[in-house]
Amino acid sequence: MSEDGGLDWDNEVVTSLMWTFRAFAIAAVCFVLIAYVLFRTTRWGRQFWRISGDYFKGRESAPVYALLAVVLFMTVFAVRMTVLFSYQGNEMYTALQMAAQSYAQGDVGALDAAKAAFWRSLWIFGVLATIHVARSLLIFYIGQAFDIRWRVWLTEHVTTDWLHGRAFYRDRFVDETIDNPDQRIQADITDFVTISRSLSMGAVGAIVSLVSFTTILWDLSGPLTVFGTEIPRAMVFLVFGYVLLSTIVAFWIGRPLIQLNFWNERLTANFRYALVRVRDSAENVAFYRGEGVERHGLLFRFAAVIRNYWRIVFRTLKFNGWNLVVNQIAEVFAFIIQAPRFFNGTITLGDMTQSATAFGQVHDSLSFFRESYDVFAGYRASLIRLNGLMDANSDSRELPAIAVSELEGALRVEGVQVRRPDGFSLIEDLDLSMAPGDTLVVKGRSGSGKTTLLRSLAEMWPFTEGQVRRPAGTKTLFLSQMPYLPLGDLRTAAAYPGTPDELDDESIREALRKVQLANLVDRLDEEADWAKILSPGEQQRIAFARILLIRPELVFLDEATSAVDEGLEYSLYSLIRTEVPDTILVSVSHRSTVDQHHAQQLQLAGDGPWDLSPVPVTV
Repeated sequence: MSEDGGLDWDNEVVTSLMWTFRAFAIAAVCFVLIAYVLFRTTRWGRQFWRISGDYFKGRESAPVYALLAVVLFMTVFAVRMTVLFSYQGNEMYTALQMAAQSYAQGDVGALDAAKAAFWRSLWIFGVLATIHVARSLLIFYIGQAFDIRWRVWLTEHVTTDWLHGRAFYRDRFVDETIDNPDQRIQADITDFVTISRSLSMGAVGAIVSLVSFTTILWDLSGPLTVFGTEIPRAMVFLVFGYVLLSTIVAFWIGRPLIQLNFWNERLTANFRYALVRVRDSAENVAFYRGEGVERHGLLFRFAAVIRNYWRIVFRTLKFNGWNLVVNQIAEVFAFIIQAPRFFNGTITLGDMTQSATAFGQVHDSLSFFRESYDVFAGYRASLIRLNGLMDANSDSRELPAIAVSELEGALRVEGVQVRRPDGFSLIEDLDLSMAPGDTLVVKGRSGSGKTTLLRSLAEMWPFTEGQVRRPAGTKTLFLSQMPYLPLGDLRTAAAYPGTPDELDDESIREALRKVQLANLVDRLDEEADWAKILSPGEQQRIAFARILLIRPELVFLDEATSAVDEGLEYSLYSLIRTEVPDTILVSVSHRSTVDQHHAQQLQLAGDGPWDLSPVPVTV
């Protein structure tokens, strides 16, 4: 500080650096302590730590804290720059006032001094502005780097958690509200990361700014008489009281936005999923001429989105309306309070403008939490959705599952019981033993539990118990009625669930030829949504090609030839028995033509009993 209350600009570089480092150290300690308290005492804090706590733990977290420290330092430095700009503005307007007075009084010496002070203040502004621009660009880059690194980790973490233990399938059995996990992983993670940083650093900046400008406002504030009582440093007390009252009202108005934002995400996701479903089922819808029904369903879901959005609009109008009124009053508050002191010559024009700046900064800092409430409401919705997904993932892994152990080249099923979700027993105490080359066809009326048995043996169906011993990993292959074809090139689709790196192209081409897909052998590099290009019959032949490529020890086939004719079905089964004769085959089928390729049949009654017998020989 200089003697006239301004800054000693010649030594300000050292002073500002010392101030920034000291403020950074204090802010860092307070940030850690407050974060710890929030993580331990608030529900949303615990949700945050549950979602992302592992990112901030362990030896690999060192770069995370380094980036966070830089972001925090630059946030504190930004406040110091604002303080410096306020003093520069004070000196510039004071110089203008002095110049005007000197000109009116004809004091040439004083006028020259005022001019010199004015141009010096502009030179200082140029230096400050250059630093400010560089700081703004740097903090943008560092902030984005921090966000991207965190987002990559969190996406990998949540995606892995969702896929682990087949939670992506079993979630439906524990929480039907876990809709659109794709949106939670993509959109909610993005919001979670960006808003976490912006809110936390915004809060730090607001608090540091509050302390810095309260000091300035305290120095510039004078006494005010209210109802015969003199209040010293009146502006400081007035701004605190004003913002406290307006914040309480704003929180009361804005609280419903948390639930409304949650429903907005959910309803919007449901509408988008319905649109995607129509796109994915376009051929079936077109065959049925179902446009009218789909239009009704889509618009019904969209109407729910709009109804909820109008609720958000009306609530936001109230919330923003209150904030706008409060902020507009704050614009002139300092001038009204300081005007009498300016008119009687107690303070200069520069002091008055700096008072307004300091008052505005204190008001904005105190108002940060009030004005961020709607952002926090959306943030809470993302927290709830991500935490709900992780809860469902965890709960799904706690569901009962059949006990599976490894057995090389054979299948043992012991005491397996399969039930419906309502507890009704489909299969009781199933015992089964199969050796290399054995074949079994599972028969029964619709709803008797044939496919459910396969889901149980694949550890997908939770309403089951018992023990199964079978080959591990891809040595056991499950083929569903409509094979899954991943996005990517045809090579990837053919190798699934293996990887193309494990196979050479000629092996893939040969397998395609054997399942009568020779027309595809020259398209291995073509990337497309193959589920939309290939017919159901071609997709089922891709699945049989996988058997030839992976050569599993055990294969379960669930209506795996339903989309091909009987002649092609015969060729495919004969091909498997010829190419991989030691593979154990277990088929579920309604077609009697499948029976001839199996030696044993398992007949399910659908209410518990079952019968294992040789397949009848037809003449």
